[in-house]
Amino acid sequence: MPHKRRSLFALPLIILAGMALGGFYGPRIQVAAAATAADDLSQDVQSFTKAFALVEQNFAEPVNADKAIYKGAIPQMLRTLDPHSNFFDPKEYQALRDDQRGHYYGVGMTVGPRNGKTMVMAPFPGSPAYKAGIRPGDIITMVNDKPTDNLSTTEIADLLKGPRGTQVRIVISREGSEAPLTFTVMRDEIKRNSVQDAFWVKPGIAYLKIISFNETTSKEMEENLKRLGEGNIKGLVLDLRENPGGLLNEGVAVADHFLQKGQTIVSHRGRSSAEKPYVARNGNRGRDYPIVVLVNKYSASAAEIVTGALQDHDRAWVLGETTFGKGLVQTVYPLSENTGLALTTAHFYTPSGRLIQRDYSNKSFYDYYFHKDDNARNPLDVKMTDSGRTVYGGGGITPDEKYEAPKLDAFEIDLARKNAYFEFTRAYFAKHETRLPKDWMPDDALLVEFHDYLLKNGYTFTEGAFVQDRDWVKRYLAREMYITAFNIDESDRIFSQSDPEVERAVESMPKARALLETAKKVLVQRLQSQQSQQAALEKR
Repeated sequence: MPHKRRSLFALPLIILAGMALGGFYGPRIQVAAAATAADDLSQDVQSFTKAFALVEQNFAEPVNADKAIYKGAIPQMLRTLDPHSNFFDPKEYQALRDDQRGHYYGVGMTVGPRNGKTMVMAPFPGSPAYKAGIRPGDIITMVNDKPTDNLSTTEIADLLKGPRGTQVRIVISREGSEAPLTFTVMRDEIKRNSVQDAFWVKPGIAYLKIISFNETTSKEMEENLKRLGEGNIKGLVLDLRENPGGLLNEGVAVADHFLQKGQTIVSHRGRSSAEKPYVARNGNRGRDYPIVVLVNKYSASAAEIVTGALQDHDRAWVLGETTFGKGLVQTVYPLSENTGLALTTAHFYTPSGRLIQRDYSNKSFYDYYFHKDDNARNPLDVKMTDSGRTVYGGGGITPDEKYEAPKLDAFEIDLARKNAYFEFTRAYFAKHETRLPKDWMPDDALLVEFHDYLLKNGYTFTEGAFVQDRDWVKRYLAREMYITAFNIDESDRIFSQSDPEVERAVESMPKARALLETAKKVLVQRLQSQQSQQAALEKR
């Protein structure tokens, strides 16, 4: 009975906690309106608890209250609102906070399911797992004397996490090793950079990729640009592809670095909140090198804020695909029992006033998330950039120059689907030292070895297909082998250096430079026109 009583009051407690925090974070509400809303809410809560009590008392099997409420009632309620309002159970809420902070405590590696086993995908550079010698392809068979056979990947990942300074015993099965390998690893703080190490992709042309926006993103970016020597930059490729977004203030800080002081970066407004603009407080301090921003349909939220701001102010040339179109402001409310609620409270607008959010009405969430509406922009939401270029709202950020990656052929799809590069790398380093020369790339001998490995393991392909896709195979094979021989950061670097879209971005740098010059001229002409009009008025 005590458990039943707790379950009946769980939802009202959560709702009331949200109401209290809403008053703290949101605007003041008139007393009369609040009283009416509270009366209506009280009736709704009573109806819900009565219905839930009937289910709990009369359903054919015992009801798990936490599952019914945390996995059922609340998420289903939020799904009737929009695609992004979300409820986080204690584990999900902790993971959200870890992502936002950019760190957690554990051994530092990603794991994933492979053939019913949990396999190490990559240890993070410098992490306890990396220093201990754990490598990609290792199968985790035991954690602290607990067999992993019946555990999910998530459960195993939870076992590897723990307080800083505590030890975890990991038993590994490794291809090429007859006996299991045992590692005793000291847990530590694991920092996951949201900005990859910047590098020179060409003389004078820097490349910087932002993976997500967490609490340290702007600081990481500043440190990378300082390390390169920002005064030496003649052009920047800013890669925001696959970037799902994150914290608003970090997106604002990143855009601030490239814009002029006082320029608007983004604004948001909602039913219960007045319009709030965010402007560049520091500005670029005269650093006006050309920028090409890379985006695709998975660039979302804060990534779209940065892209939209740079495009509206003619500060960057945008190359790639139309972005996702996620322009909803989520306010995260901490609730009881270590849970949280991300609720949409406003919409984002670019400096020109265009809406970032893609329409999600009259379509399934599946179609929305998988971007089944590439031409989603609103023809009625037409705005102008600072220099007078036409841009559209209501469907993400449309690039200035479209880039479509070549479609994969059947052979390439088969290799990717069956994880051929990962499996070959695992088998290769079972027989060879896990060392490769700096800036190594697969040679003819290794490609022959990969070719023979595919035949031996039942892959079907023509010799013509292998020859045709030789460069593609070489690039992806290097990417995978670098993770084991070096680390995942070096893998990302070598992969980016050979990326055809990055090469196109470098080729597009003159367009970004011309855009800057045109924008300057237009702004000077506009200022002169305003001064002339003012002078004419004064003569009157």
